[in-house]
Amino acid sequence: MSSVALVIEPRVSDLGEGFLVKRALPFSKKRMVGPFIFLDHMGPAIFTKEKPLLVRSHPHIGLSTLTYLFKGEMLHRDSLGNELVIRPGEVNWMTAGRGIAHSERSFFSSDPMHLEGIQLWIALPKESEEISPSFIHVSEDQLPKIPVGNSEMKLIAGSAFNESSPVPVYSPLFYLGGTIAAGDRFELDVSANAEGAVYISQGEIEVEETLYRSGQMICFTPGHKISFKSQGCQVVVLGGEIFPEKRFIFWNFVSSSQERIEVAKLDWQKQKFGQVINETDFIPLPG
Repeated sequence: MSSVALVIEPRVSDLGEGFLVKRALPFSKKRMVGPFIFLDHMGPAIFTKEKPLLVRSHPHIGLSTLTYLFKGEMLHRDSLGNELVIRPGEVNWMTAGRGIAHSERSFFSSDPMHLEGIQLWIALPKESEEISPSFIHVSEDQLPKIPVGNSEMKLIAGSAFNESSPVPVYSPLFYLGGTIAAGDRFELDVSANAEGAVYISQGEIEVEETLYRSGQMICFTPGHKISFKSQGCQVVVLGGEIFPEKRFIFWNFVSSSQERIEVAKLDWQKQKFGQVINETDFIPLPG
């Protein structure tokens, strides 16, 4: 029996102003991998001061967002008053809980600016869905380094290989990223009530003598070990404990309750999420 449950071919989505992303999650046949409910591979894209990145103020509930850049810089602002620049290798972890709003803009230390990275949504467990919103920024040197043959990966969030990231997660999960040289093998045991996946941002990997390429997401059968051989690749490996309840998703809202999402819609229309610092414009609720 193969350990590969599903291979996802991401669809291309436009975040506005022509900014295209490869969206692997949610997928029609796979809504979540453990607690991970959304994965966008941003870029590679080029922005200039004449044509910048601008994702206007928008809301979230019931999840944490994790932004991790390979290239470029991004300015984060939110309704808690945080304003800072995200740079490659750093972790931007924002927990929405009962509600937060934020925006994302280009930040230029050079013009043009080349941007590429991964943005994730991690659903909160039911008992944590209404916690107070929060924000944390973790520098690259705080992340544990995990040897993989002659290569290494960073443990960006969660726990794996007897190490833990300083990012404050709310359920058992793992999220690693890095570049693995050709010939090196990655293996990670997964508990019976958990599942995992590998997203290939560059290069190729081999799983059970089958090659998979850049842009594909390989989902492993729950409880099965994640195992692959690199053919020269840049990947993220993610997964975690499977929630017992279904998650509903509408726009930027995630919840175990459809009724809670309806409340969030009204709250955004009435602008009850708070004002994002130094922002006046916002994205209206989709019709």
